[in-house]
Amino acid sequence: MPDPLSLNVQHLKASETVAISNEAKRRKAAGEDVLDLGVGEPDFDTPAPAAQAGIQAIQRGMTRYPPNVGLAELRAGIAQQLSAMSGGRAVNPDNIIVSSGSKQSIFNACFSLFGPKDRVLIPSPAWVSYPQIVHLTRAEPVLVPGDPDWGLKVSVRDLDRASHKLTRGIILCSPCNPTGAVYTLAELKAIAEWAKKNDIWIISDEIYRRINYGPGPAPSLLDLPDELLERTVIIYGASKAYAMTGWRIGAALAPPHLTKAMAALQSHTTTGANHPAQWAAAAAFTDERVDAEVSRMVAAFRRRRDYLVDRFRSEAPGIEFVEPHGAFYFFFRVDGIRDTDPVTGQSFCEQLMKQEGVALVPGAAFADDRWVRLSYAVSDAELERALEKVLRLIHRLASARAA
Repeated sequence: MPDPLSLNVQHLKASETVAISNEAKRRKAAGEDVLDLGVGEPDFDTPAPAAQAGIQAIQRGMTRYPPNVGLAELRAGIAQQLSAMSGGRAVNPDNIIVSSGSKQSIFNACFSLFGPKDRVLIPSPAWVSYPQIVHLTRAEPVLVPGDPDWGLKVSVRDLDRASHKLTRGIILCSPCNPTGAVYTLAELKAIAEWAKKNDIWIISDEIYRRINYGPGPAPSLLDLPDELLERTVIIYGASKAYAMTGWRIGAALAPPHLTKAMAALQSHTTTGANHPAQWAAAAAFTDERVDAEVSRMVAAFRRRRDYLVDRFRSEAPGIEFVEPHGAFYFFFRVDGIRDTDPVTGQSFCEQLMKQEGVALVPGAAFADDRWVRLSYAVSDAELERALEKVLRLIHRLASARAA
């Protein structure tokens, strides 16, 4: 019998979304016709100016250890981008630390802020890694169910009910993975005021901020007054809006003392993010040509979102879904498809893969198995073909109910 593992990983589970993506790839490699709408990854190529900047960095010999906190040019570019999205507010690049993807940025913040006996509130459904990262800090993740009538978002009332004298933080995500919901500025302000009143840290994951279907970028805590940001960490990065998932560049903007702590932690883990990738990301955040590419990608996501919503409303009118206002996810509910023997997200996705060859993610991965997540970060042709199969299964299950 193998030796027991450390208590550090006793709660740890592998990422369900990664597992589903790997299974879809395995089936494709085996010659099966599989449509993968499970992965949260843009289907576009990295914009050419950013990719070229990475290539040129390698050619110039920028392949040695980078500064632990990130290249000055990249931190300045991120500060410039965050400032521009929030009406020109001052953003100090010295308060930014660059990491190997926004997931590491979230880990650095959580590991530096939370520990044993602390409680961290996580609006649910939630991205698979938030509870796991909190577990790694030996703190307790507390899932706070969102309101189905409010896009599965949480209110101050929800947070207050779930709060406790040991509550130390909250992890927000807007635009939200897995639902596509977006918190309004008024909603963010109310949460920030509540957090300030209760001395609670907010880690705000804004990696999807530019993929917003309203005017401009999605609202941010950076749009609020300074006095509400004293215990706030903003998570940002290049992965989603810039189609740079594999470059692994994320960032955190935090108060100076926390930035210093995260930098010390990172110096003993990764010692900074990939050097050439940082130059590529610096170009992504500052080159106007890349900005135009981002606008084109967001327009494509919006078109696909509209197509999905229209098809579901006209062909599956009884299926509840969250109106997606950002990101590239469509979150729909399956437990009401039939009255007896209710459908779960897990069983729906298993049948969909087995019978139709389409990979989606069951809501169990996000702590609510009544739902299913569909990523529309795929080509229009793939989306149309996959949606036909999804709707076909829904109709088949509904017909079984009627019989």
